Amino acid sequence: MQILYWLLVLVMVVGVIGAIVPGIPGSSLIVIGVVIWGLVNGFTTGVYWALGVSLVVFLLSIGIDYLAAYLGAKRAGASNWAQIGAIVGLILATLGLLPALPFGGPIIGILFGPLLGAIIGEFLYQRELETSLRLKQAFRAGIGIVVGSVVGRLIQGILAIAAVIVFLWQTLPQLIAGY
Repeated sequence: MQILYWLLVLVMVVGVIGAIVPGIPGSSLIVIGVVIWGLVNGFTTGVYWALGVSLVVFLLSIGIDYLAAYLGAKRAGASNWAQIGAIVGLILATLGLLPALPFGGPIIGILFGPLLGAIIGEFLYQRELETSLRLKQAFRAGIGIVVGSVVGRLIQGILAIAAVIVFLWQTLPQLIAGY
């Protein structure tokens, strides 16, 4: 039972990493780990607490992804075109349709995809401005979206760590008492 417990904790740690690093499953892995532990060991009060917290973190993570990028874009004065471009860039990077980078592979591509998409989208939107001002606004919009996304990822990482701590706090004493 201890081996399974620590394997599930390892899966949850991968979930914490995934909450921060794009392209790796995040808080969903934490929920899966808690559910598996509950199914195998029984849904005690501690497991219910851990499951509740991990589900709240999972739902917040979904909202934080969108809200952080949106707020970063709005703070930088980005248009809807920049936001659509960022989404298209993220999809293209996730599917591997952007040119391969010499370092970092797809994870770096997932960061550069939204940046490039937002820059292109904003550049196309700002047609009435002269080229230098268009470029300046396009870069500002791209950076705003990426900074917002990075801040959102950091918040998700903190929430994921909290969910794993609650799981350990609620279940580890039962595991130790059982052996």
